[in-house]
Amino acid sequence: MYDATIHVGMPMKPEMDPHHLHELFMDLMLVTGLLQPGGYLPGRQVPMSQAFALHQLDSGEPLSQQELADRLNLEKSSVSRLVTELERQGLVERRRDPANGRNYRLQITEAGRALHARLAATFHDSYVRWVDAMTSDERQALAVGLSAFVREVRAHPLHSPARGAPSGPKRAV
Repeated sequence: MYDATIHVGMPMKPEMDPHHLHELFMDLMLVTGLLQPGGYLPGRQVPMSQAFALHQLDSGEPLSQQELADRLNLEKSSVSRLVTELERQGLVERRRDPANGRNYRLQITEAGRALHARLAATFHDSYVRWVDAMTSDERQALAVGLSAFVREVRAHPLHSPARGAPSGPKRAV
């Protein structure tokens, strides 16, 4: 058990204690299956990085690998391996950039678009089911709390120089 008191000695509600919130966050990762190697669709293993890449590639114009790396907050070498695997599966194609023939743009294929649609529907259906079971006040609190949490994570990334980790927020997968 942890001490749920504020540094000035005033008691803190257990649900507001950072240690409790950390446990809730960890529980969220476990119960949603985000640690699973990709069993989101029956009969299909799709790692989370591939699901997010397909989402980005299905959201507009073709992207360069660097643009995809920036959007996914991953190292370019990680995205290169990710794209190679998506290409091997027929979900993405590398096409010459018409504006600069030395570069390639990543284009989602029809198979990639279909898989993304199935993934998006699965995630959306689960999300709606979970959020619909919450009260309006709970949804409002979640929106406020998650917005603040994302803001702070962006301001102080897990891999920051202050923590002795590699500089910059990008991660290798």
